[in-house]
Amino acid sequence: MGPLSMKPFLFGLLVIGLLAWAPLVLNDYGTGLLLGLTGYATLATAWAMFSGPTRYVSLATVAFFGIGAYTVAVLSETLPYPLVLVVAALIGLSVSLVVGLATLRLAGVYFVIFSFGLAELVRQTVTWYEVNVTGTLGRYIFLPLEARHIYWQLLALLVLTLLIGIYMRKSRIWLALVAVGDDEVAARHAGVDVTRTKLALFALSATIITLVGAIQAPRWTYVEPTIVFNPTISFLTLVMALLGGAGKLWGPIVGAIPLFLLFEWLSANFPNHYSIILGGIFILIVFAVPNGILARLETLGQRRKGEAQ
Repeated sequence: MGPLSMKPFLFGLLVIGLLAWAPLVLNDYGTGLLLGLTGYATLATAWAMFSGPTRYVSLATVAFFGIGAYTVAVLSETLPYPLVLVVAALIGLSVSLVVGLATLRLAGVYFVIFSFGLAELVRQTVTWYEVNVTGTLGRYIFLPLEARHIYWQLLALLVLTLLIGIYMRKSRIWLALVAVGDDEVAARHAGVDVTRTKLALFALSATIITLVGAIQAPRWTYVEPTIVFNPTISFLTLVMALLGGAGKLWGPIVGAIPLFLLFEWLSANFPNHYSIILGGIFILIVFAVPNGILARLETLGQRRKGEAQ
């Protein structure tokens, strides 16, 4: 590793160190804000890991997020917390493999509709089970975890997700995914195992999303389906990734920061209308920056460079 390649590495370590140190000096509100932002940044990055190159628009984010949260709610009193996270990841992986095998042959609007229906199916199934089998509609989570402990776990997961993304972009897997996104038929004729490639990345993305839900679950003392299977989670994740640029490594984080802060402000000041405003913002993003902010900046930079020459 030469001096030039060391600079980004050292800068990244500095940023991670500062972010890890932040909860020690911030108040409870600041730590909570940082926790929520890191959670959505991880969700958007994991979502873009699959949907960015393949262009499969998934609204199933909240299904896996809720599975992770409910796994912690159900098992936190009987298993050690680290083991609960492992079980949650395995459940998310198993569900994603089953769903992927059944649905990744769909494309376009059909996949979007199914992914949204999957989230609703999981929510209704959990609700039915809680009401008819356990006789309740919610569970309490009592774990000795403070907000900063949850934040540190999310930060570690975000760093791991970014490292996976960096590795993928340097591998042949990314080229295969981009080929699938451009033209599945052509990719298949070029020798790409389309089904296996899509399934592997969908499962990886879903497992990370499941872990985000599991890690964040102790933040709520009380968990019920309407909380952890809230469709807003799926839509916010989608809009964040598209705003920054789902095809760029840092795009989802660039989109997550302003949109999360805007969402917090809107939900506090316009609790009955913020979803309408977010819908308008989504339409504006699609028309103004369809490829994301980072792609737009790159285009402007190349244009200015060409004019200067």
